[in-house]
Amino acid sequence: MIKFKVNGKEMSADVPDDMPVLWVLRDVLGMTGTKFGCGIGQCGACTIHVDGEPQRACQTQVSDVAGHEVTTIEGIGATPAGKAVQAAWLNLEVVQCGYCQSGQIMSASALIKATPAPSDSDIDAAMTGNICRCGTYLRIRDAIKEAAKSVAAK
Repeated sequence: MIKFKVNGKEMSADVPDDMPVLWVLRDVLGMTGTKFGCGIGQCGACTIHVDGEPQRACQTQVSDVAGHEVTTIEGIGATPAGKAVQAAWLNLEVVQCGYCQSGQIMSASALIKATPAPSDSDIDAAMTGNICRCGTYLRIRDAIKEAAKSVAAK
């Protein structure tokens, strides 16, 4: 039995230690906001936070999060950075197909938390590996900047 927190709530899962967190979240806990993209940690669709740091859920074993805090797209809006990013995403109509957006939002939220006034190069570095097949990268960059300004103003 693996015990960990997800979005502030104590959870447990009776699964193999080496099961990817992605499948625990989606198939065991029914939290489908974290998406499966490539399965090899390259696309970013499955990005979650573990103790506030972005990680690829498809490559993180559930045993690695035992006793830790996991934040998913379902819970990121409870954080100041996450709330600001989600609002900016809506305001600037970032989403096209939407499939990658939970991972994009998770990476952007971690960036703003760590770097309150990110430069273009900060954004590029933090968002590397988050692939958007629709090519909404310019809107993503603008939304990150808007969210950062919103957080700084509070």
